[in-house]
Amino acid sequence: MFLRTLALSTLLMASSILPAKAEAHLIMVEEQGCMWCARWNEDIADIYPKTKEGRAAPLKRIDIHNSRPKGMTFKQKLTFTPTFVLVIDGVETSRIEGYPGEDFFWGLLGQMLKQANVDISG
Repeated sequence: MFLRTLALSTLLMASSILPAKAEAHLIMVEEQGCMWCARWNEDIADIYPKTKEGRAAPLKRIDIHNSRPKGMTFKQKLTFTPTFVLVIDGVETSRIEGYPGEDFFWGLLGQMLKQANVDISG
């Protein structure tokens, strides 16, 4: 019994010392009537959450004309739609302004995730 209690205590202490996993999100800045937003929606929106990238950095959408989400910091003003902003723990790490097409989008997103050390393996 003593060994079991000691093992459980050690495990609980170790888990409180380990850093929490960073929380990543891909923010899509969009607006009504944006033809490139519509194109992204046609090409990618349905499959994004099913991909390893989508699971590692779930998509959150914001309208460019609305106030910015609290607790989120952007490096510069949001000007174009669509803009895809990779946010780690509420802070922008990188962005894609515009939609360059499906092939380029996945490649650029992969680079962004890699540079931010976002694990997409799981």
